[in-house]
Amino acid sequence: MLARIWRGRVPAGKTEAYLQYLNDTGIKDYQATEGNRGVFVLHRSEAGITEFVILTLWDSLEAIRRFAGPEPEKPVYYPEDKDFLLEFEPRVAHYEVEAHLKPVD
Repeated sequence: MLARIWRGRVPAGKTEAYLQYLNDTGIKDYQATEGNRGVFVLHRSEAGITEFVILTLWDSLEAIRRFAGPEPEKPVYYPEDKDFLLEFEPRVAHYEVEAHLKPVD
């Protein structure tokens, strides 16, 4: 299993709108892609800026390509991202997942 990590920053006043936008675009597309095993959206606000970290889990690099296209290290951006993001990260990071623990009941 692979983890894909993307980071982005938005003005803190746009946090809620960006969360909704993420749900309507990227998260929906992640979940619809064969081989996606999960999506985690993390965020924190500091000094008027909200940083987002999106961690997705994938069966394989081929599954990531189904979402990202032929260059899996390139982030996937949507047209309205320009209305939210302060900058555009040029690359995402991929990691091999050695442990995936299920929650304890």
